[in-house]
Amino acid sequence: MKKEEYTVWRNPRGNGLLHDGESVTPPEGWEFVPSGDAGLTRRLKMAGECWVMVHRRRNRIEAVGLWTSARRAAAVRAELELERRDPARQRRLEADKRRREAKQAAYTVEFRNAVAAYLHFAERWSGLEAKLAAAVTEHAVPVGSGTVARTQRIPLERRAEAAVIAWMRHRTTAYDHMRIARVKGERREVRRQLAERSRRLLERYRSGEEADLRNCPLAQALGESGEA
Repeated sequence: MKKEEYTVWRNPRGNGLLHDGESVTPPEGWEFVPSGDAGLTRRLKMAGECWVMVHRRRNRIEAVGLWTSARRAAAVRAELELERRDPARQRRLEADKRRREAKQAAYTVEFRNAVAAYLHFAERWSGLEAKLAAAVTEHAVPVGSGTVARTQRIPLERRAEAAVIAWMRHRTTAYDHMRIARVKGERREVRRQLAERSRRLLERYRSGEEADLRNCPLAQALGESGEA
């Protein structure tokens, strides 16, 4: 069995641990190292045998730390501490951070432009278009947001469209409060219907027709109360 597959759970009926449903006790001289330092966790997994302690959060399994040799953990911590004090390492980290920030800033502009291109509102509604593009971008592009904007598997134009529809689903419909039957395909169908409703609403602003902003769910979500 691979070390990374050796997972343990807290025993809900006692103070011990469980592995494959059986009670287990960490070897003598082991200690628990909580998650939080990715570099330390990675080194410890590479350094020798360890148990990955997990728990269930909502619908997924998350690691909360490692059980491993206390002596090994102390040695790895000391090694990492020396490396992290190295001025050259700090300069590399700062340079990497600046590159990531510059890349993120460029992508933010690129994504906002793609959203605006998808919206393509008539000139009279250009102000509303700008506010919607900014709102969708602010929600979708942060690193770690888990939104469609962060995937590279589909073209930018499709990411922009999907992000707009997702934003409108949560901000201009009652989707978040709907009671949807647990029937296969039901949630997908509800989302499809709401997406069509959102696309029809967007089309009104593309065509340049009159709109009562006081009663428009999109305008209300963006804080608009009068004509743009």
